[in-house]
Amino acid sequence: MAEKHPPTQFASAARADRRTLHRQVELFTEEQISYHLLDAVPSVLAILNEQRQIVYTNKALLAFLQIEDPAAILGQRSGEAFDCIHARRTEGGCGTTENCSRCGAVLSILSGLAGQKDIRDCRITRNREGRTESLDLQIWATPLVFKNERFTVFAVADISNEKRRQALERIFFHDILNIVGSIGGFAELLQTYEMENPKEIYELMHGAAEQAVDEIRAQRTLLAAENGELQIDTGLLSSLAVIEQVTKHYRVHSVAEGRLVQIDPAAAEVHFCSDRVLLGRILGNMVKNALEASRAGETVTLSCALEDDQVVFSVHNPGVMSADAQLQVFQRSFTTKGVGRGLGTYSMQLLSGYLGGEVSFTTSEGAGTRFVARYPGGGG
Repeated sequence: MAEKHPPTQFASAARADRRTLHRQVELFTEEQISYHLLDAVPSVLAILNEQRQIVYTNKALLAFLQIEDPAAILGQRSGEAFDCIHARRTEGGCGTTENCSRCGAVLSILSGLAGQKDIRDCRITRNREGRTESLDLQIWATPLVFKNERFTVFAVADISNEKRRQALERIFFHDILNIVGSIGGFAELLQTYEMENPKEIYELMHGAAEQAVDEIRAQRTLLAAENGELQIDTGLLSSLAVIEQVTKHYRVHSVAEGRLVQIDPAAAEVHFCSDRVLLGRILGNMVKNALEASRAGETVTLSCALEDDQVVFSVHNPGVMSADAQLQVFQRSFTTKGVGRGLGTYSMQLLSGYLGGEVSFTTSEGAGTRFVARYPGGGG
């Protein structure tokens, strides 16, 4: 039986009327000593009313959001002020989508309004100046009763660098050490034993060395993309050649052990312009993610097609994603594979933005899970 999705309406969409909002904002104006005390706090901080709308913001929050005039975000909810990609998906705004039901910020705010202090981690994906940006935040929500009205003190700490460091330590260093360890093991075999067919060991060593270099390059690409420093090298490509190269690489990858990787016989030849290395990185992550989600004996299938002058790549596996995973899959650090994992799906979306494309997915019982990447320039 397929898992039920959280309700579309998660939190109340109701907002304070204009007069009420103006009066609440006036409670925290310069004439009030509370204004000066809160503005002296170096931490990022706001005060929200019962409708989760901002009625006060300190200078630290304005600086964090790169906003000069506080009036620009007064009356908004936290996700709207932070430009969360889900905040304006529904008419109700921040807090009213399925994705909001897993948002640490929304959950902590609701706890604060219920009279309970709460601390949660929150991942926010936003679009800034045409590129995707992911924030890892820690949220403190503290109940506040002021002038006989109920508010929540909303404090934020940016822990993105800490999360990035953890990812490097637990993913990158872990994988690199495993690969280098295997190279050392192969070298010891060659040194210790007289082997009838040393060529096989040489090939395994070469493959492991290539995998180590690939991991280093992947991490360098991801960091450059997050910093807005990624350079694009565009050239004419063949869709079939691209997926054939990715398939060949992952058929012998350790993650494919006991699993099959194949190309859909209906895959179409499309000529288009893009960055070969970057596209290979995106599709490689799609395949690796599909393999990790597959059981032994199952098959991952790659395909490509031309749709509406776009080149469309897809990767399918028989598994089904949980409702919780579906709501968070493209957020940095989210994973179903254990603590500290979870950069593959995030990087698909991030890197696709540099190619003018996007990544989506479908998942259901019987049909399995299919990730789809669409890019322009497929009309040639």
